[in-house]
Amino acid sequence: MQQIIDRRLAGKNKSIGNRERFLRRYKEKVKDAVKRAIDGRGIRDIERGEDIRIPKKDISEPVFGHGSGGVRDVVHPGNREYVQGDRIEKPKGGQGGGGSGKGQASDSGEGDDDFVFALSKEEFMQVFFEDLALPHLVRTQLAEVPEWKSQRAGFSSDGTPNNLHVVRSMRGALGRRIALGAGKRRTLQELEEELAECRAALQAGDAVAEAHIKALVERIELLKGRIERIPYLDPIDLRFRSRIKVPVPTSKAVMFCLMDVSGSMDEGRKELSKRFFILLYLFLTRHYEKIDLVFIRHHTQASEVDEQNFFHARETGGTVVSSALVLMEEIIRARYNPSEWNIYGAQASDGDNWHHDSGRCRELLSDKLLPLVRYFAYVQVAEEEQNLWDEYTQLLGAHKHFAMRKATSADQIYPVFRDLFKKEGAKAA
Repeated sequence: MQQIIDRRLAGKNKSIGNRERFLRRYKEKVKDAVKRAIDGRGIRDIERGEDIRIPKKDISEPVFGHGSGGVRDVVHPGNREYVQGDRIEKPKGGQGGGGSGKGQASDSGEGDDDFVFALSKEEFMQVFFEDLALPHLVRTQLAEVPEWKSQRAGFSSDGTPNNLHVVRSMRGALGRRIALGAGKRRTLQELEEELAECRAALQAGDAVAEAHIKALVERIELLKGRIERIPYLDPIDLRFRSRIKVPVPTSKAVMFCLMDVSGSMDEGRKELSKRFFILLYLFLTRHYEKIDLVFIRHHTQASEVDEQNFFHARETGGTVVSSALVLMEEIIRARYNPSEWNIYGAQASDGDNWHHDSGRCRELLSDKLLPLVRYFAYVQVAEEEQNLWDEYTQLLGAHKHFAMRKATSADQIYPVFRDLFKKEGAKAA
């Protein structure tokens, strides 16, 4: 058996195994620290690592201590004040005179600071996006470059040693030995019986009988030699587990990101929208290899843009939200067949819309888009509930795959994001 032990060292000369064990053991504390770190970050800093602080008391280990009373022998190095039999008073002013935050100031003692643990960029994002998934994602069809999975395909006479099937190989060896030696063993048994009869009937001085017995002994020895030369295990007996690759359906998904950039969206609201979509972008690109992202910005008119313009362009204007929904439907019809693609939509707006347009937005979602998508999420980045929020609220009861939330400050973006895209059975942040 071959064993591979990974002894690579991480930072601070701590092994990778110990680091992973620490992250598993204090998982909830690390998640809370990550959440606190995200709330204070800017858009450009969301994807970097973090030095997280965990209170010392939260990672303290249970210890055994001596109870009061009894006689103990303790060595105090450098003692010049006490002799045997003296009573030593406990330090005054809290626990040891420092670090606990209790009691009065002291000129002695020491305390414990918070434990600081550095998360790498990958570890930070892994904790950050844990327990998240696209809702209702299904495998639809075989892609042009299909995914493959390994599947058992019986046994073969060729293979690698690690795929050797010992039982089947020994079974084949036993069958071969029986088949090759059956006739010889039967003949050997007949000759041994004949030899026993000849020796029983042998009379002194019978040269013919003695010659016959000698010939029988030679034949018996020859047969025994042939039987012994049948190999116990031959290469033709070896059987190896055989596996083949078969194509499997792949999950093709597309996410439509719709952001309001009208005049009512001030810099603060745009910042909240961008934070939401950056989280969504990082989540999708890190967790799904085969997913398309379609970015749509809208004011009175909607346009499909690239990633750079979506997050950094400064175009603005009036507000006609339905223009983005119409463009989304046109793109779906032209490029993304719903029978082949898992289609998702995420929209961020302050809810301020031309009053004649909000009803049309509800109709577009209800009649055109929601029958095509697997999930659609709406995030309002303003507190006041305007006509668009009121119209969208009417969709909640009839469409279980439609969700809407509010996020009016930076510290609300992360909980709202996790609530919208949490896995089934997972708790929201």
